[in-house]
Amino acid sequence: MVSEPDAIAESASQVKYGERQIAEGQLITFPNPRLGRRYDVSITLPEFTCKCPFSGYPDFATIHITYVPDQRVVELKALKLYINSYRDRYISHEESINQILDDFVAAADPLEIRVKGDFNPRGNVHTVVEVHHQKDH
Repeated sequence: MVSEPDAIAESASQVKYGERQIAEGQLITFPNPRLGRRYDVSITLPEFTCKCPFSGYPDFATIHITYVPDQRVVELKALKLYINSYRDRYISHEESINQILDDFVAAADPLEIRVKGDFNPRGNVHTVVEVHHQKDH
């Protein structure tokens, strides 16, 4: 018979299904259902977190993504898992927002996209990083 503390310790050491999904997460797309119509998709992700590459302290932000789809649209659950993959990454505010933009463009190739990271103040400093990409025609 396994004691309760041993069972809890064993459970804590196992990779949880959510952690596995996050680790395997990648941006998935599907065909744009309104090809030829120009429209904006706005997504807010209020629980973004990563770690400062210098101190290791956690950083928290709200990520705002607004894009105009071309051929592909990003699947939202996949985007959530992808964003959660930053949780344990040591990455600067600037690099994280630029990397999100690069990965989104690589996956969906939108006509236009803007990614904004509004980071919670830490040490009396509030940072907002915004990047933009527009497809060449």
